[in-house]
Amino acid sequence: MVDMGDEAAIKKEIAAIRCFALDMDGTFYLGGELLEGSLEFIRRVRETGRRFVFLTNNSSKSHGAYMQKLAGMGLKISPDELVTSGGAAIAYLHANHPGKRVFLLGNPMLTNEFREAGINLNETDPELVVTAYDTSLDYRKLCKVCDYVRSGLPFLATHPDYNCPTETGFEPDIGAIHAFIEASTGRFPDRIIGKPYRDIMDFALSKCGCGPSETAMVGDRLYTDIALKKHVPGLCAILVLTGEASAGDIPGADIKPDMVFDKLGDIARYCVPQD
Repeated sequence: MVDMGDEAAIKKEIAAIRCFALDMDGTFYLGGELLEGSLEFIRRVRETGRRFVFLTNNSSKSHGAYMQKLAGMGLKISPDELVTSGGAAIAYLHANHPGKRVFLLGNPMLTNEFREAGINLNETDPELVVTAYDTSLDYRKLCKVCDYVRSGLPFLATHPDYNCPTETGFEPDIGAIHAFIEASTGRFPDRIIGKPYRDIMDFALSKCGCGPSETAMVGDRLYTDIALKKHVPGLCAILVLTGEASAGDIPGADIKPDMVFDKLGDIARYCVPQD
């Protein structure tokens, strides 16, 4: 971990970064509120010839919905500058389970995105199960997904987060849903696409054209954003203290960040033009 009192060491670490992979909720904004300094950071990244890609585990919204949300906050981006765990899951299914019948536990927005991407959704005779952060969850859905998981179908998940940060606290996320499913069926997902696992980062790196050693993951969660460095050797991991994790959580973390900043905007001054 870089000594955060050593300005030269921080500048050296940031100088090697060509692409920032940015978490969204708790890092760039919190709920519906843009976090201070976030737009300044993006401007500085662009001014210094670097790239960025938003990388969110939250699969309750579609790719298009996130682009609209960012535009409403004053940031217009290209489609390749945003990766969601839902989008990464779609890419994984096309590459590894082409044409398979999929039972998706997800809300209507994500369901439409899967269908439009050509995923063969099937609620009555699926060949595999995909779970997402379903904000339209009800007991009928929980019973159905447990039935299919209990039957032994391959079981994939978009991400593992237990809670989703909001302006007023936290809401139960997909990890809480998985706890329910595991209590009923004895199974956790066979594969998780989102952070801290590699599938989503490989998908993101294909968008920004950089390797792990040239990329920094910036986020507010130790067990997803920062733990990604365990599964992606060479990746730099930067923690910001605007979301779930606090400075007091770092000593007990299995995987520690390379750098820690109070907020995303504080990184901007260390971004200098690259040769």
